[in-house]
Amino acid sequence: METINLVESFSEFKEFKNIDRSTMMLILEDVFNSMLEKKYGSADNFDIIVNIDKGDLEVWHNRTIVEDGEVEDESSQIAYSDAIRIEPDFEVGEDVSEPVKMSDFGRREILAIRQNLSSKILELEKDSVYNKYKDQIGDIITAEVYQVWKKEILALDDEDIELILPKAEQIPSDFYRKGDTIRAVVSRVEIKNNNPLIIISRTSPVFLERLFEQEVPEVYDGLITIKKIVRQPGERAKVAVESYDDRIDPVGACVGMKGSRIHGIVRELRNENIDVINYTSNAKLYITRALSPAKITSIEIDDENKRAEVYLKPDQVSLAIGKGGFNIKLAGSLTGYEIDVYRETDVDSEDVDISEFSDEVEDWIIDELKRIGCDTAKSVLALSVDDLVQRTELEKETVEEVIRILKAEFE
Repeated sequence: METINLVESFSEFKEFKNIDRSTMMLILEDVFNSMLEKKYGSADNFDIIVNIDKGDLEVWHNRTIVEDGEVEDESSQIAYSDAIRIEPDFEVGEDVSEPVKMSDFGRREILAIRQNLSSKILELEKDSVYNKYKDQIGDIITAEVYQVWKKEILALDDEDIELILPKAEQIPSDFYRKGDTIRAVVSRVEIKNNNPLIIISRTSPVFLERLFEQEVPEVYDGLITIKKIVRQPGERAKVAVESYDDRIDPVGACVGMKGSRIHGIVRELRNENIDVINYTSNAKLYITRALSPAKITSIEIDDENKRAEVYLKPDQVSLAIGKGGFNIKLAGSLTGYEIDVYRETDVDSEDVDISEFSDEVEDWIIDELKRIGCDTAKSVLALSVDDLVQRTELEKETVEEVIRILKAEFE
């Protein structure tokens, strides 16, 4: 029996892993029903048998045998003289099934079938990819880097679905080559030019939260709750945690023995410093913890304007501000307060340690001043510009700027 062979088509369509067998068969039947309706006016008297494994499809035309000249509907009836050509033993009133041959379809019809089939399968594949990843927003996925461009990275998952990691969603120190494995969180799924666009992120706070769930069983089980996460990707992050079980130390559990749990997360985030703190509804205590590792002397809270004035000893100011100002910035984002830092002056001491100016003077300059014995602000100011230039390896302009900063402390 001659069948409608679609091996070439099937070999293409079987590559779509997101379409199950039953759905594929329904699509094929739908496409051929449409074609039969167009050719014969109705598809009610046809049986379509799909064999996806072999790559073929059979169409049978079922009709009732009537006397010659009494055929009223060629779609449902066949003349006796035509029926006995199929099988000589047929009689009037019996049903006959006749295979629809390839020759019954024109070349244009076959081409239209293939195009219609391709269109439906591709559309379904796109919908399947979109729905699959829409349900995975916020989940960590692992993919292989396929192409690296200036503004984004193209990665493929285990089903060769394309994922996009934009530059803005990459940690600044991220560096990938083709073939590398990449871990990220599904950030959003969009439709662009009628195609699903899956955006993944390594800078999202959700990525850090999912890493905690993977590394800390108590977080995954819900024994420890992550109240809030703020990040400066690749630099610093602050994570507020809470446990309703008094037997569990949420910070200790997240950090792990000798930092065993947090180290894996830090490595994944390119050595991003992660501060894990106990959440509290006490604003003063929360801000104190958020500014860790700095030790605060006192705090004045303005709840109405959401501002906090924090007073610290001179040697704690630079710790509170942090490198690049990230510590105080993240502490403000975590607590929801605008934080102002003030040095607490000591009446018994009129000098300031030179290290306390690290937020304004670069560390290597401070080290150079300490090398010649100038470890306080007044010890530096006691020397002239020329003396400092001669005794150190600093440029005159650098020395003058340092002196200006130090003098401003005592004005």
